Amino acid sequence: MFPRLLTAKSVAIFALFIIPLLLGGCAGPLSTLDPAGPAATAVAWLWWAMFAFSTVVLLAVVVLWLVAMRRDPDGVSEEAARRLQNRWIVGGGLILPLASVTVLLAFGIPVGHNMLPVAADGEDVLRIEVTGHQWWWEVEYPGKDIRLADELHIPVGVPVHVHVTSEDVIHSFWVPRLGGKLDAIPGRDNVLRLVADEPGTYRGQCAEFCGLNHAHMDFTLEAHSQEAFEAWLEEAHSDE
Repeated sequence: MFPRLLTAKSVAIFALFIIPLLLGGCAGPLSTLDPAGPAATAVAWLWWAMFAFSTVVLLAVVVLWLVAMRRDPDGVSEEAARRLQNRWIVGGGLILPLASVTVLLAFGIPVGHNMLPVAADGEDVLRIEVTGHQWWWEVEYPGKDIRLADELHIPVGVPVHVHVTSEDVIHSFWVPRLGGKLDAIPGRDNVLRLVADEPGTYRGQCAEFCGLNHAHMDFTLEAHSQEAFEAWLEEAHSDE
């Protein structure tokens, strides 16, 4: 009865309603699939590569399952069945997982390395210190006498090393469109490297459950042109 219901028309109608919902998560202020910086772009490409690979594996498993369901076991001897079983154990239980992990590491290690807060020789890096509190973010620009709450300002195209820590419990600093998330741990100084490719306002969020108002522990990151950032520095310093 089920195969009769699963007609081409029903599949098309299902796809018509479901695909837009799925694609709706590919954009927006908190989407990792709408990157605006090199670190976030690398993460997005890694996600798409993993998605494509897992889709191929899923389709292959489904095809093999359908073949196995249609196969007639009466014409196979016990010895041949044992040899076939051993091949599947070696292929599906050893070779496939090892190959999958190797491919994942081949893509993932370079992506992770590029996100490390390592400055190249002569590279101009902006340092910002961020401290998580229940339930807000304290932002400081060392040497510039600037302190903010729940907002960061950075220049476009300039690497920024965000030094993250916490005053109370574990939080997690995350700007989805610019890079990965980083835990803010009391007593530790963790460093996250961010670069914005274009001016704009980017939303950030605490990505570690930290208490009653965790969902409201968000912030904004404003990326300025170099000239606009210098003007903001002067204005913010004078306001202090």
